[in-house]
Amino acid sequence: MAQQFPPQKQDTQPGKEHIMDPNPQFINPNYKPADKLRGKVALVTGGDSGIGRAVCYCFAREGATVAFTYVKGQEDKDAADTLKMITESKTRDSKEPISIPADLGFDANCKSVVDQVVGKYGRIDILVNNAAEQYMCRSVEEIDENWLDRVFRTNIYSHFFLTRHALKNMQEGSSIICTTSVNAYKGNASLLDYTSTKGAIVAFIRGLALQLASKNIRVNGVAPGPVWTPLIPASFNEDKTSKFGSECPMGRAGQPSEIAPSFVFLASEDSSYYTGQVLHPNGTYISMF
Repeated sequence: MAQQFPPQKQDTQPGKEHIMDPNPQFINPNYKPADKLRGKVALVTGGDSGIGRAVCYCFAREGATVAFTYVKGQEDKDAADTLKMITESKTRDSKEPISIPADLGFDANCKSVVDQVVGKYGRIDILVNNAAEQYMCRSVEEIDENWLDRVFRTNIYSHFFLTRHALKNMQEGSSIICTTSVNAYKGNASLLDYTSTKGAIVAFIRGLALQLASKNIRVNGVAPGPVWTPLIPASFNEDKTSKFGSECPMGRAGQPSEIAPSFVFLASEDSSYYTGQVLHPNGTYISMF
């Protein structure tokens, strides 16, 4: 496999975007906004960096008022950079964005996030469950109870917690979008726990879509392939990080700016007949539906 990025490793999770080399591309200079989300209020978890940052940027460009979460102490600079960027990018009639520090693995924290967004803007029209963490493991025998509980809390418990509280403040026509992964479809031997949570998210999307169809609240997902985000140097060793994405049929990792338009589509009226579905921007991996 050919080198794609300079070798690098971050020792803590969540990773930090501002120290990556190169920085992920969250802006596509050719992106043409069309007021697709004008007047909408969006909550994006893990919005400080990676795919979440690109989603916040595109949502703001499309006219949405954006709130996002981040991990205090670990992602402060990335969160500040993202808040500044979406403040400068927002449309004239949208409200000032906010960033909210939170550990989303706990119900009370998720309720607090929703309460802050609703207290500021009055409602939630778009919920993006995106925050996640991952760790390499060589064997299922390495994964103890505390490790498993931590990953499941962040990656799937938070979807349940945030959704149950947000629904009280969502109206007909609202949209819930969850970030799953190509790993849920093809498997990943070195990311067993992470892959399991992403499979659970696919099932969550399908089941919740059936629950909420009668309320005209759509539930969909996005399953990216390998994407250059802070999760990568924070999860893998220098050699694996340097070759990240080279195994993909397109021969490279994707950039967050290439994934975010899928979220815009699912959040907008363009996808009004989509629910229980997953989009697959994954560099030509064949997805098993």
